[in-house]
Amino acid sequence: MSSSTGELEGVSRRQMATAIIASLLGWSLDLFDLFILLYVAPIIGKLFFPSDVPTLSLAAVYASFAVTVLMRPVGSALFGPFADLHGRKGAMIVAVIGVGVTTASLGALPTIEQVGMLAPVLFLMLRLVQGIFVGGVVAATHTIGTESVPVHWRGALSGLVGVGGAGIGGVLASIVYLITAEIFPGDQFAVWGWRVMFFSGILSAVLGVFVFASLEESPVWAALKRRAAAAGTVTVAAPLRTMFSKPWRGLLVANVLLCIGGGGRYYITSGYLPTFLKLVSKVPNRDASLILIGCNLVAIAASLIMGHLSTFWGRRRVFIITGLLRLVLLPLCYFAMARAGGDIWQLVMYAVVLVFLANGSFAPLLIYLNERYPTAMRSTGTGVSWNIGFAIGGMMPTFVSLASPTTQDLPAGLAWFSVGLAAIFLLGAFISPETNRDLG
Repeated sequence: MSSSTGELEGVSRRQMATAIIASLLGWSLDLFDLFILLYVAPIIGKLFFPSDVPTLSLAAVYASFAVTVLMRPVGSALFGPFADLHGRKGAMIVAVIGVGVTTASLGALPTIEQVGMLAPVLFLMLRLVQGIFVGGVVAATHTIGTESVPVHWRGALSGLVGVGGAGIGGVLASIVYLITAEIFPGDQFAVWGWRVMFFSGILSAVLGVFVFASLEESPVWAALKRRAAAAGTVTVAAPLRTMFSKPWRGLLVANVLLCIGGGGRYYITSGYLPTFLKLVSKVPNRDASLILIGCNLVAIAASLIMGHLSTFWGRRRVFIITGLLRLVLLPLCYFAMARAGGDIWQLVMYAVVLVFLANGSFAPLLIYLNERYPTAMRSTGTGVSWNIGFAIGGMMPTFVSLASPTTQDLPAGLAWFSVGLAAIFLLGAFISPETNRDLG
């Protein structure tokens, strides 16, 4: 029996449900805010980073996305220790509001035609601030949910929050994209549509506050604090410094490898899919929106299935099996999608396989990180590991765009990068041990 099981005995089903919803919603809404940029990347490239070479303009937009994910470790370094020392709930509320406000602010920015080079500077500055808040969301949402449910639910919840949350965020962004494209058709989308999409980010802040108002603190964290108070001791006084100390460095390296492979794969599959459909397959906005909604629903299903299977098979075994499948099948899917041209049904078929494998492979990653760190430093360890890996992985779309002289070269670039990321993911899995499912 897990040492954390007894701490859940007095937790009501309502408290568990609220923690699950808050954890899922917090991550979903913040991924929704990030996805908005991916959905309008070609337009943002023209308005803020114009270039005679389309792929260079696109690379600049993805670089602005990479800037955000590069700041996420900073956010976790700030919010993670706060969550470990003072509680998960407060850190989550501040971080979610911060992401929503900065996202909405992007919609009010002037373009390069209006203010010249000040436009991309302001755009990048807001993206930097947004990244700090997103890093804070990871530190809190990725622990409070799993610390509030029994052992046999944690694998499924890991997939639901860590991967399914991204899928839900993608579905929400796809729906907003579909509605906005209908309201602002054709050239009007490049004038007002992209702004409205960013403005919708404020909804995440408002909805987050509404949901988190009834959220209770993590029972596992609260129990740790009670034990420390009764014994007259402190928990980990400096979680961040402890995580980088010699006894924990090897663990951090293995975790970061898994997160680089998982995060990079995510950004060049689900994250790059909107651009692929628009620039390579030439799919109209409406059809692309529907395909993306369907793919994100598949991502949610894959995350639940593989996350729950990790409870029976083991987290590490799921990493290895799905990692090997990714190594072979993801490149084939990219080339097949390129050959499909504008054939919608072929695109859907290969995109579904791509998304299922990519998202199912790291569905247990969130709970795996949770189980490898003790409660006193779990938010810091999980948040920093996740965000360092995803910061490096988040640069992959930029590298793919830079490595592709023309849009016709993108499928090959994506294929080769997917092989490299699968190899990194497998390396992390092979050098990591299985966890004992304990959240002590």
